[in-house]
Formats: sequence, C-alpha cells, structure tokens
Amino acid sequence: MSLPFSQACENNKRPIFEILSKALSEPGSVLEVGSGSGQHAEFFAQQLPHIRWQCSDVETNLPGLQARIGEAQLENLPAALAFDVNRQQIISGRFDLVYSANTLHIMSWPTVVRFFKTLPALLNEHGSVWIYGPFNYGGLYTSGSNELFDQSLKSRDASMGIRDIEKVQQLAHSQGFTHLQDYQMPANNRLLRFYKG
Repeated sequence: MSLPFSQACENNKRPIFEILSKALSEPGSVLEVGSGSGQHAEFFAQQLPHIRWQCSDVETNLPGLQARIGEAQLENLPAALAFDVNRQQIISGRFDLVYSANTLHIMSWPTVVRFFKTLPALLNEHGSVWIYGPFNYGGLYTSGSNELFDQSLKSRDASMGIRDIEKVQQLAHSQGFTHLQDYQMPANNRLLRFYKG
C-alpha cells in the first residue's frame, strides 16, 4: 500500500524537532497520541535512537501508520497502539513524555477534556506533555489564515475548531500540570510544554 503523507508534517517536522530534541537528550520513552501518517514518528525516531517512540492512533488510522513503521524498520519505533480516549482504551506502562500534534482542533471539546484526564496515568513522575498546533489567544485568532482554517474545520464538523489557549491551560492545570513554555512556530502554530509535578 502507498504510505500516508502529509505535506504539513513534512514542513513542520524539523522546526518541531529542533525544540523537542532538547527535552529528549537522555534515554527515555515517548507516547505520541494521534500519530496520523507517522512522518513525525519516523523522523524523530531516526534522529533520536536513544528514545523509544511509541505511536498511537484510532483504529481506522492504524493500517497506513503501521505500514510506515514497518518500512522504517527502526528498533526504537515499535508497532503502533490503538488508542481512542473516547473509548477509554488503556495503554499499559508509563512514558517520560506525551507528544501530540495537530489533534486538539480535530477533537471535539469533550474529547479534548477526556484527553487531558488520561494524561496523568500515562506519564512517569515529572513527565511532560508537548502539544503542537494552532491556538487562539484571548478568544482571538492569531492570523487571517487561522481564521479561515477554523471556518474550514467547522464546515466539516461543528465540533471541531481552534482551541483557546486559556481553556487548554485550565484543563492542564486541573490535572496537575504546569504550563511552562509556549513556543512560536512556523505557519502560525505553537508548541506548548506542560510539566507534571
């Protein structure tokens, strides 16, 4: 089968890696929630052989994701796990870091809430959460392109949409996380870091 491909993932994987890699200098483990095409996972796992990168996604996305993982043949990139927070699926084990890119605006808001509620059980003590994507600030879009993107999302599904950073911070805080950093990224995106403990 042909491998799934996202041009956006291809464009943003290096800028994300430049920041994320600084938090992954020591051996450890990462759970990626919503791995999608697997392009981030393949690239990051190649660059970080000391990190065990565990992909996960909803079952409908697994065939293409597994195909990419199989073709990559990386020892630190195991088979992806089926994970859907709405179905309360449990992932055994704990990770040093949870990473998720371009997912919160695809999830409905109740799903975003469930996602944050699952995080404490997935992380080791003092683990961190890194979330990449577009966000609004003070209820306002950060660019015209983000406004158009938000309208496009809502035309597909009214439950989708760019999330307000303040509401995301409140969710994280309610689960015991501190919001440490907010990195400005290309194409009007952000990379957020939350810390447990």
